[in-house]
Amino acid sequence: MSTSEIATVLAWHDALSTADLDTLVSLSSDDIEIGDAAGAAQGHAALREWAQRVTGPVEVGDIYYRDGVVVVEERFASGTTASAFRVVHDHITSAFRHDDLAAALAATDMADEDLQA
Repeated sequence: MSTSEIATVLAWHDALSTADLDTLVSLSSDDIEIGDAAGAAQGHAALREWAQRVTGPVEVGDIYYRDGVVVVEERFASGTTASAFRVVHDHITSAFRHDDLAAALAATDMADEDLQA
């Protein structure tokens, strides 16, 4: 387990939940790619625009980790999703939202043995 990568993702979620865009950006690489099934965008400006559309806090559920990739179950007031993050040198380089945890795990080839306690 890499506590560094997981800690970065948890701090990113804290910043997202509190709409602290400056911290969110500081935890992200300059060329961060952020996306979902509808498409992707790149860079800090795209991250800020995406984050401003998030309403309310996000609660982190189960966390999976392998080789610099962290998958997090996310609970919003509007429902549950999951995101896959690539973390390099304590900066998130990509964040991709999936419809559910099963889809995020399938996309990253993770399984139950990658679940962090």
